[in-house]
Amino acid sequence: MTVLVETRADLTLDAARRVAWEGEGVELGAQALAAMARGRERLERIIEHDPDVTIYGVTTGPGQLAGKTLTPEQRERWAGMSPARIATSWGDPLPERVVRAIVLARLTNFVEGHAAVSPEIAQRVAAMLDADEMPALPAMGQGGAGEILSLSHLFMGLAEAAEPALKDVMCLVNGSPAATGLVSDASLVAARRLDVAARVFALSFEAFNAPLDHLDAALGDYWNNPHDGWALERLRALVGSGHGGARRPYQAPVSYRILPRMLGQARRAASLAAEVAAESLQAVTDNPVWVADTDEDHPFGRFVTCGGYHNPHAVLAMDALTAASANLCVLAERHGAKLLDGAVSLLPHQLNALNADDAPRAYLGCMPMAQTGYEEEARLYAQATLLPGSESGGFGQNDVASPVFLAWSKQDRAGRCLDMALASLVPIALRALDVTDRPVPQALADLEAVARDTLPDSAEGRALGPVVATLTDALRRDIYPA
Repeated sequence: MTVLVETRADLTLDAARRVAWEGEGVELGAQALAAMARGRERLERIIEHDPDVTIYGVTTGPGQLAGKTLTPEQRERWAGMSPARIATSWGDPLPERVVRAIVLARLTNFVEGHAAVSPEIAQRVAAMLDADEMPALPAMGQGGAGEILSLSHLFMGLAEAAEPALKDVMCLVNGSPAATGLVSDASLVAARRLDVAARVFALSFEAFNAPLDHLDAALGDYWNNPHDGWALERLRALVGSGHGGARRPYQAPVSYRILPRMLGQARRAASLAAEVAAESLQAVTDNPVWVADTDEDHPFGRFVTCGGYHNPHAVLAMDALTAASANLCVLAERHGAKLLDGAVSLLPHQLNALNADDAPRAYLGCMPMAQTGYEEEARLYAQATLLPGSESGGFGQNDVASPVFLAWSKQDRAGRCLDMALASLVPIALRALDVTDRPVPQALADLEAVARDTLPDSAEGRALGPVVATLTDALRRDIYPA
């Protein structure tokens, strides 16, 4: 399958999923190629009409050399320069799926002619998605005012293999496709992680034998929040009518009663990320970018400089995901601890009853300690990602860095902490159901099957950590693409 792109409207979150997660390629359609050819012609006509026109990075130097006017000969030399000289970052690489999302997002500035890229260069960018592997793109060291450090890594091979004309290299390394790719990936992951979290928490809710009143449908209208309403409905569908026997006679602890609202918060964060991703995938962010203001002095429009290369909305959305993961880690740890505390749960203390052979079951009492570790790490990542206090590079006009890569890394790590905290809750919840001879709700049968294939139920001398790590990997197969 191939994603056909004619206009910016074709660059959707579903297209990003298909290209980044499912490995589909991209074809630039005839309409897009024609629009790019017109955009390229406009750039040439603007320069021909006014040879002294100021167009950043085209008739002037880039970056700190923006005040230097280039001669026609210097323009040609600058046009063919490799961006390798600015590929100064290194460190842990982004997953290939994220790099593919960034390559797709790079096309947004191109397809309607706003960047004035040569159509041949745009086709080479699209062709990158047909390669066996993507260039390595560091997730670390991205402290630039825009995204040139990352995009230079991504496109220097293309620039060196092609024959870029005026502005082509600027079209490759300017704008904010990295932010778009990062928030798109975060959005896709968040939606799937939210489903895993809902299933694990539903298992814990039933294991605690919490009152079904806590999930009453009327609460959705009372709370007046569609995300909380979704969480109530989802939890009711997963828990069902329960085991049919007597339930806890009074309210469960706060961590159970606020579960729908905290899952609602997580869904709001995921929805915000999806909204920002959808906007960003169709946003023109080039610098300088062509605008269709025509008059006697500008018969072919103008190129204006702008801050499109900085996407703070992606940062805000990913910070919301990080905060939601950290909060759900707290709930997972509280649920684990409360299930084990018989004085609170009204279940056998420490859930340490004998199995069918009168042998003690594996001890779970230390599991909440591990959950606390994951919880506290996630909380560290949940600090707000603000504009960096230091200047980007420390001199000249690049005085504010973009923190978008930091925001992606933090939400990714916090999310992985949540996976571990959830996986640690599963054996405790299953034990609670087992020792009280209650069934797992039918809607959670798949989760139960995966867990039982992994977890021990005896006192054999196995370290639980590596076993639960295997369960975490199993849960992640429902979160990340294969």
